[in-house]
Amino acid sequence: MSTAHDLTIVSLEVPSDYPVERGDLSLALAGAELIDLMEAGTVELDGDLLRPVSRAASGDRLLDEAASLLGGDPAESVTDWLWRRGDGLAARYLAAAGADEGGRRRPRRNARGGTGRPAPADPAAHRRATDRWSGADPVLAGFAAAVGVRHESADQVADPEDDGVATVLAAVNDVVVELAAIRQRRSIEEAAFDNIWRGM
Repeated sequence: MSTAHDLTIVSLEVPSDYPVERGDLSLALAGAELIDLMEAGTVELDGDLLRPVSRAASGDRLLDEAASLLGGDPAESVTDWLWRRGDGLAARYLAAAGADEGGRRRPRRNARGGTGRPAPADPAAHRRATDRWSGADPVLAGFAAAVGVRHESADQVADPEDDGVATVLAAVNDVVVELAAIRQRRSIEEAAFDNIWRGM
């Protein structure tokens, strides 16, 4: 099970009121990877600190890359991991799902070198993601909500029972809110700068 790949597919295919911000998606994908690494027994949480446990390969290139970044002294917090691992991560998962950075599926090349209809996601991966989504999987729904994609029965989605999962979901929500505040501050600063130039 790859929560990060499932989240990518959901972000591409489930309608939302606002476009999913790539920075928000990157942070949520880093959290989704962390959940998968916890479930695989690769890392565990000690409060909000990450403690590597094993280095077993998962067979998923991006997840194995994430696992290779764990460790070091002092131990890293969940929040620090999200910022570090999340940097530009959405572009890599979108590429793996056959989409460009704008969230559009790349067109397939036909035999004549032209382009045809958009390339579909891997059918098995697509089915897994849609099954988890339609089944109101609390982890997938939680990450999707953090980036602005709401499940149709969001009020009925159960909270995760695992404390570690809840800790990661809460951290993702916190850093997404922090990123929104950073964007707003930059927007205000840029507007003030533009006003200064116009007044000169």
